[in-house]
Amino acid sequence: MDAEEGQSDGDIASVMGFSGFGKKARTFDLTAIFEQTRRTAIERSQRVLGTSLNCSSDPVKKIPDTHEITLQHGTKMVSALGLDPSGARLVSGGYDFDVRFWDFAGMDQTLQAFRTLQPCECHQIKSLQYSVTGDVILVISGNAQAKVLDRDGFNVMECMKGDQYIVDMANTKGHTAMLNCGCWHPKIKEEFMTCSNDGTVRTWDGKKVIPICCTYSRDGKLVAAGCQDGSIQIWDRNLSVHTKYHCRQAHVPGSATSCLAFSYDGMTLASRGGDDTLKLWDIRNFKKPVNVANGLTNYSEMTDCCFSPDDKLLFTGTSVKKDEGNGKLVFFDRTTFQKVYQIDVTNASVVRCLWHPKLNQIMVGTGNGLVKVYYDPLKSYRGAKLCLAKTKRKEKHTEMLAQDYIITRKSTLLVSEPEPCAQTCEEKPSDCLINIMRTMVENVHKPCPRVQQVSVKSCPLKY
Repeated sequence: MDAEEGQSDGDIASVMGFSGFGKKARTFDLTAIFEQTRRTAIERSQRVLGTSLNCSSDPVKKIPDTHEITLQHGTKMVSALGLDPSGARLVSGGYDFDVRFWDFAGMDQTLQAFRTLQPCECHQIKSLQYSVTGDVILVISGNAQAKVLDRDGFNVMECMKGDQYIVDMANTKGHTAMLNCGCWHPKIKEEFMTCSNDGTVRTWDGKKVIPICCTYSRDGKLVAAGCQDGSIQIWDRNLSVHTKYHCRQAHVPGSATSCLAFSYDGMTLASRGGDDTLKLWDIRNFKKPVNVANGLTNYSEMTDCCFSPDDKLLFTGTSVKKDEGNGKLVFFDRTTFQKVYQIDVTNASVVRCLWHPKLNQIMVGTGNGLVKVYYDPLKSYRGAKLCLAKTKRKEKHTEMLAQDYIITRKSTLLVSEPEPCAQTCEEKPSDCLINIMRTMVENVHKPCPRVQQVSVKSCPLKY
């Protein structure tokens, strides 16, 4: 009996974390507990998603292209695309001067934009980008002034225009020629950068270049610009006079470098050239490219190139002329730079493209006014999946009441011409007035197509 009670006390003591009175309590291994909790959470998430921990390492199988939806922006080229950081809203702009706002959570299967506007009037839209907080949108168009809109498309600010009669661009406070590109600082939400045909790149501090496109590094410490002479120049964020990295013959001189993109690790830069090439650069050794892909037709000055969220793939779009084939979205392995996959998008050029890391969906803007969204039901999250789950809204019918006759009260009555009195009014005045009023009432209710406006007259009375 005593032995059983002693064993029971020992079990209780082990559970409570002490072995006896007056002795030091047992210490817990918090690291092991946290690690076990983490593993349990991972296993539970893997069971929900239907995937295993030992997934394939082939990056091609991670491309979410099993399904697609098509958003009809217009009939002209989609020249700008932007997604907010949360992936809830997509904004598109084109050569038709329109900017359309798409809300994935608010759309149904009709896939209609909830707002369309022309913020820059008759200027083509060149670039659209949400800020790092997603509350405002930078709009770059063909004029000299960039605009900032809020999430619903209302104007927040407009940049100042520079003085066209000043030769030294450092002495004026704005651009004096058409804008080419612009982007937000990845860390500072109030700061953005623009480049223009006036030969300046501005975070509102002019420096002499001939830029076509510009971008920040992922950490916001470097600023890169692709120029008309085929060069790529990189500065520190303070935009000092001297470039930190400079390659004068990055692409063929005279061919517009349409896009620059930093990798997520910040060590690699991709450039899409107008010389039908896609090049990969190591910024630590910026004299020559690490890899080059040729034969990628590019007819647009706004063709994008992007890295996949895991930094293992690099992709871009190709251009085609009318009725000469389909535009493609081509994927390359970042290490070997071999083409590993391609998607036939449509019978027009593929201009804009982006791969959102949170949604795991690929957005593509084409030259025939389409915005295509590629996703995978198992690997993608929200975005296009939200609107497809909703049924089409019922149309609201407006009922109209047709009225043949309108009766109003006026000082004069609209009646037919009364017949003249055939007899002399020798009656009492009251009887004569009663007969006149009875005749008028009968004429009012009589369906007569011809109506005249007459005054009521009384017959002369004899007393």
